[in-house]
Amino acid sequence: MALVSGSTEHTSEDALSALVNLVEADLEACNHVIVGRMDSPVTLIPQLAAHIVAAGGKRLRPLLTLAAARLCGYPDRDGGARHVELAACVEFIHTATLLHDDVVDESQLRRGLASANAVFGNKASVLVGDFLFARAFQLMVEDGSLKVLAILSAAAATIAEGEVLQLVTQNDLTTTEARYLEVIQGKTAALFAAACQIGAVVADRSEREETALAAYGMKLGIAFQLVDDALDYVADQATLGKTIGDDFREGKITLPVLVAFVAGDERERAFWQRTIEAMQQTDADLDHAMHLIAGHGAIRATLERAQWFVQEAKAALLVFPDSAIRRALADVADYTVQRLR
Repeated sequence: MALVSGSTEHTSEDALSALVNLVEADLEACNHVIVGRMDSPVTLIPQLAAHIVAAGGKRLRPLLTLAAARLCGYPDRDGGARHVELAACVEFIHTATLLHDDVVDESQLRRGLASANAVFGNKASVLVGDFLFARAFQLMVEDGSLKVLAILSAAAATIAEGEVLQLVTQNDLTTTEARYLEVIQGKTAALFAAACQIGAVVADRSEREETALAAYGMKLGIAFQLVDDALDYVADQATLGKTIGDDFREGKITLPVLVAFVAGDERERAFWQRTIEAMQQTDADLDHAMHLIAGHGAIRATLERAQWFVQEAKAALLVFPDSAIRRALADVADYTVQRLR
């Protein structure tokens, strides 16, 4: 099957920049909606929300909504701003989950800055996360489409299910790769898929195109999380903007760990059982874990798995005719794995 290909000369930042440039006006309008909807007479709410927004982030999920809508020809000559409002809705869902996740994971850093829960406390972070979820649902209702509401509300429920499933599989080295993929499909990829699909919905495009964009988003999201999980064992903290080894310290089951565990000898398996299942860790254990993961090619295996999903994502775009926006979306898929190179 022929695949949509982006330029191999592009760096990962080039890929995102190209997509941003194509939807720049829409993204600026989306940012205005985000800032406006974060406002509240309860001053702690905009303060905390502004803190996590100020931490940066590439607005990838709302970018996907805006780009998908443009790919589908929305808005047309008559204009329209549904895609802008819904992109803000997607970002609110994502930000709310970040606030809750950082509390659950007891994270101290978010994109290189102190996490909201580290600055404002767990109670405030959970409650402001709830506020942002409520804002997201207000935007869905204002859009007026029951189909959009069904897609995004289902995604919100799936995210929660994915996070709970991750909690269930935590510290369990009998977890299969299929179960692990189920976790990341729920906690991460479901929102990518919904973000893309609603771009086709607002443009009133065919079910075939809706399905294609949902598939693109789902495969992209899985690849994105696979690489994120690999980065936890290879990346420089200053570059990644989070504490390296968080997944290890929390006993999370990710593909690099599963590959190294299955490939390991009896002594190595005993190491993983002590550190991941029994959570008996010393200061030297993270370095040893990274050594075992590197020695068994677990990062390479994870990257190859991510690359497969990237190719699937790019193939889904073939439903649409060639265009600058389609090429940019293909390049963004490549960007997900380039982060690990």
